[in-house]
Amino acid sequence: MVKHVILWKLKDELTADEKRTVAAGIKEGLEGLKGQIPGLLDILVRTEGLPSSNADVMLDSSFEDEASLKGYAVHPAHVAVANGKVRPYTQTRLCLDFNA
Repeated sequence: MVKHVILWKLKDELTADEKRTVAAGIKEGLEGLKGQIPGLLDILVRTEGLPSSNADVMLDSSFEDEASLKGYAVHPAHVAVANGKVRPYTQTRLCLDFNA
């Protein structure tokens, strides 16, 4: 199994209300991919970090293997969510992929 973990910092110019709305949209969009992408085993988005956090949104996803992760990256459903709900609103992205 391969884990794919992403941390995003939302753009500073967004208000607190906008950040909540954007984070909810990211969560809905990404978690909605479950069952649509071959090899995607599980997907969870966290948006309610503790005050000590320095990221706004976390994606925790699991794939059958590295080939499945590569397929996810270019799958049209994922690309639509990434381009419509994530990339326009994020300023920083950190990624860690690893074998679990």
